[in-house]
Amino acid sequence: MKRLNKVVGGKGEILAEKYLKKNKYQIIEKNYRNKIGEIDIIAKDKSTLVFVEVKARETVVLGRPCEAVTPYKQNKIRGVASYYLMINNLSDADCRFDVVEILGEEINHIKNAF
Repeated sequence: MKRLNKVVGGKGEILAEKYLKKNKYQIIEKNYRNKIGEIDIIAKDKSTLVFVEVKARETVVLGRPCEAVTPYKQNKIRGVASYYLMINNLSDADCRFDVVEILGEEINHIKNAF
């Protein structure tokens, strides 16, 4: 099951990246990791830095993909983003947190998700 999740997640990240590029986002980092955790995609939407969590599922049997972005996961992403901003001297940058939810081939982009 873990292997299948990685395959679906990897496919989802590729679809999300293509979607973001098509919508004029500039991809800055993919699978950014630091000592706190990981962010799937860091992009720019005009002058806004966007930290994107990608969640992909094939079916809704376990719920919608975005439901997996729990308060715990949100806090983890905020911590990774804060560290990223600090080490890159971007503490004054406008930023937001988005979720790109992929269900099969359907893409749902939730801006300012948390």
